[in-house]
Amino acid sequence: MISQISIENFKSLKKVSVETRNLNLLMGLNGMGKSSFIQTMLLLMQSDKLEERVIDLNGILAQIGQGRDALYQFAIDEKIILDLIFDNQQKFTWSFKYQKDKEKLVAEHGYPKEQMKFFREQTKRFQYIGADRIGPQEIYLASSVAVADKKQLGLQGEYAAYFINVFGSDYEIKENLKHPKEASSKLLVQLNLWMQEVSPGISINTKYIPEVNKVILDYQFDYGTQKTNPFRPKNVGFGISYVLPIVLALLTAEEGKIIVIENPESHIHPRGQAELGKLISLAASIGAQLFVETHSDHILNGIRVAVKENLVDKSKVNVMYFEKTTTEKEQFTKITQIKVDINGTLSEYPKDFIDEWSNQISKLI
Repeated sequence: MISQISIENFKSLKKVSVETRNLNLLMGLNGMGKSSFIQTMLLLMQSDKLEERVIDLNGILAQIGQGRDALYQFAIDEKIILDLIFDNQQKFTWSFKYQKDKEKLVAEHGYPKEQMKFFREQTKRFQYIGADRIGPQEIYLASSVAVADKKQLGLQGEYAAYFINVFGSDYEIKENLKHPKEASSKLLVQLNLWMQEVSPGISINTKYIPEVNKVILDYQFDYGTQKTNPFRPKNVGFGISYVLPIVLALLTAEEGKIIVIENPESHIHPRGQAELGKLISLAASIGAQLFVETHSDHILNGIRVAVKENLVDKSKVNVMYFEKTTTEKEQFTKITQIKVDINGTLSEYPKDFIDEWSNQISKLI
């Protein structure tokens, strides 16, 4: 597990250093540096030339542009520094030279093969699902390499339907992730139950079409002791399609796996968001490491309740609040780390953190 991340001169991140835990929640107003923080990890994960001390700024996980887009605008020392410490105290620091018009970063020094092997081993189980997820589709992509071999859902969740088709009946989820209403550990059973926290009564069906190597997915709903006819995803709504890969990623969490999720709350009702917070907490409780970027106080409150109900230990939870500091000469990101106690109470409440509900209510009184 990554225990500390330090960043210098990357975009708005002038100089930040944060301790990281199993559950890392990134919050703050738009444009405060949350995505930039995540992008530093994505750059390391996507680079197949890291052993050669080179990072491509544009790849499958992140597209930054050129050196001028990556460097902190007010940098005095034109070097971008990324520093990771793992929980066994193994430390990796890359100091990258600034090249204004280049689409890559070149480090001043590298690491021996055995150390890089350790780094790759620690980070190879990695799942990233971005904010720009695919909406309802008539037919979904299939990839045996991405799904069967690498157990990936796709950056946009595009392989979620095929993942369900391949693993739904056989994959056993971890005990702590099971929904309290069902003893079975089968993925599809548990997926349906957790999806029902978002949309009551829903169940998922998939069918693989080998002739075109694609998958059809549909939804049914309970009514009484029966089920409705199947509904195409486009007739059900965006929220269910958007949250499906998120729930899948959380249910397939395992110890040592790194999961990065952006805006899991998109198109989801507040109650469903709170239940997602609970499931995020359960994934962290089994030893996965999650980095979740969110604007939802319902996600946060679901996590706080999970701490109070002993579903996840408070020591595994790390809330990071991003805001901008502006002086006469520069502007940069400040990160406040907020602790959660055993009662779910937060150690700090920075300005504009989760006070907008009361702000608006005060205007109505």
